[in-house]
Amino acid sequence: MDYVNAKGHIYDIQGYAVHDGPGIRTTVYTKGCPLRCLWCHSPESQRHEFELGWLALKCIGAELCEDACIRACPAGVLTRDAPSKRTGTDEWIIKPKLDRTGCTNCLKCAEACVTKALYVSGWDTDVDTVYARLMKDAVFFEDGGGVTISGGEAMAQFDFTLNLCKKLKDSGIHICLDTTGFAPTERFAEILPWVDLFLYDIKHMDSCHHEKLTGVPNGLILDNARYLAAHGGALQVRFPIIPKLNDSPENIAATADFCAELGKAVTLVQLLPYHQAGRMKYERLGRPYRLKNVVPPPEEFMEKALEVFKARGLPCQIH
Repeated sequence: MDYVNAKGHIYDIQGYAVHDGPGIRTTVYTKGCPLRCLWCHSPESQRHEFELGWLALKCIGAELCEDACIRACPAGVLTRDAPSKRTGTDEWIIKPKLDRTGCTNCLKCAEACVTKALYVSGWDTDVDTVYARLMKDAVFFEDGGGVTISGGEAMAQFDFTLNLCKKLKDSGIHICLDTTGFAPTERFAEILPWVDLFLYDIKHMDSCHHEKLTGVPNGLILDNARYLAAHGGALQVRFPIIPKLNDSPENIAATADFCAELGKAVTLVQLLPYHQAGRMKYERLGRPYRLKNVVPPPEEFMEKALEVFKARGLPCQIH
């Protein structure tokens, strides 16, 4: 099997993942996504470039580290903040204060931070390096598990994703590709032989609403789902339900109809109730969280939505 040791940007590799496809899996998270979903719980996945994160809880104080991060900043956007109490104690501590408006993203402060309170989200890698890491978990894949390539949008780093799939497939590893579906159809055609299961997002059936919620229309996404279904692809459809944004009876019914249209290619439909688990990540990256007033849908609502999919004979669950 021919593959290329393509380079890529990733921001995490998580072992023992049990929600990213069948069995016990290890998930590779690529960096960069063409969508900007309002409810995205992984904001660090959106931008392709590396980013500076700030986890104040880990800071030991500017006095103890002798202003290491402040001295490392060439732009002068890190200064001493006003004293504050260390969490859970009466001890006063002086932490750095970051002015992101002048930050050049040089990341030198993160290099200097001894506790990684200032940290970098993302790193350069290549197929061989990631493959070697994944094979350390190979024993966990023996009972129906495998590797999931996620994001961001893994198809946005197509050369890296395709060649990683090729190398994994040659080793007999089950491969899931977690995708928004927003990539050229010819790329899905090329990667299809190397993917066992597509974890495929359907966010809204109305293209105008989809664009308002995610930044892109949905025509290409729906067309790619139809293409994969017609050419032997297996799809596990994921439908996030966000109160007041895509939870209308009309959209739920239209989504169920679309999944039924794809036929036996759909192995499972997962209804994903909205949650705020990623809210703190926005604060760490210095970005506003736009859905702070949205609450998760009630369990009764999710059960009723599930019945809509069951009525169409679809295998489905609340995830």
